[in-house]
Amino acid sequence: MISEPLVSVLMTAYNREKFIGEAIESVISSTYQNLELIIVDDCSADSTVEIAKRYAQQDNRVKIHINEKNLGDYPNRNKAVSLAIGKYVMFCDSDDTLLKDSMTKVVALAEADSQFNFGFSWAYCKEPTKISSYDALNKHFFKQQFLYIGPGGTFMSNSFIRRMGGYPVVYGPANDMYFNLKVACHSTILIFPFDLMIYRQHENQEINNNYGYLYNNFRYMRDALEELPLPFTIKQVERLKKKNYRRFVVNLFHYFFKTLHFKNTANAWKLADFKFKYFLQGVFH
Repeated sequence: MISEPLVSVLMTAYNREKFIGEAIESVISSTYQNLELIIVDDCSADSTVEIAKRYAQQDNRVKIHINEKNLGDYPNRNKAVSLAIGKYVMFCDSDDTLLKDSMTKVVALAEADSQFNFGFSWAYCKEPTKISSYDALNKHFFKQQFLYIGPGGTFMSNSFIRRMGGYPVVYGPANDMYFNLKVACHSTILIFPFDLMIYRQHENQEINNNYGYLYNNFRYMRDALEELPLPFTIKQVERLKKKNYRRFVVNLFHYFFKTLHFKNTANAWKLADFKFKYFLQGVFH
């Protein structure tokens, strides 16, 4: 009888024929072997699926799902989560490569903690560190913004991400930022003092979507301050709201003077649903 995999590695893909082979090989050659690799293709128009299928024929841990329609980045990540059967889930994007022993190390840390829900890698941490919800949020908002970590730097229990409802899908490339704040509101966090993977940089990544970040960074923070059970006083939340207003105004002006695109600048204001009262509160209060 074949036991279920302990870890579900989730690999979303869209037109990644240049990189997906290397990404798959990095997962299946990991020193940790009790895994499934779920590849969810989002209607690629190149040979991404054909390459993935060749690996699936050779290794029954590789499972491929092809979407009927293009879902987009974070809806596709949530689709991958819905297919996972492992106790833990982690993301290895189809243009990245998993470090050979990173899964072995995070599984050992997670299995040693009966309360484990969520962890992420942070270069400034020298040893595995468990941090409370209160301390994590206070550190992030008032000392050092350390919760800015993408899905590829995280490791979490399957049941926990499902309880969190998966990633939001309304903040474009900033969906992970809202998610991390939500996670910190509901759980302690385990910080890993090592990287999980090699993050490949190229021109087709969402991280290069500066325009999308311009208005979505404001939107996710506005909603987080309104919706999440943050452990702050009313005065602290109000200060953070005004800081968010000021930051958006400054970033919007920087964008305009850098690009001289008045139409795009005005559209970013509209997409952010930025009220004139926010401008007054952020600039004059």
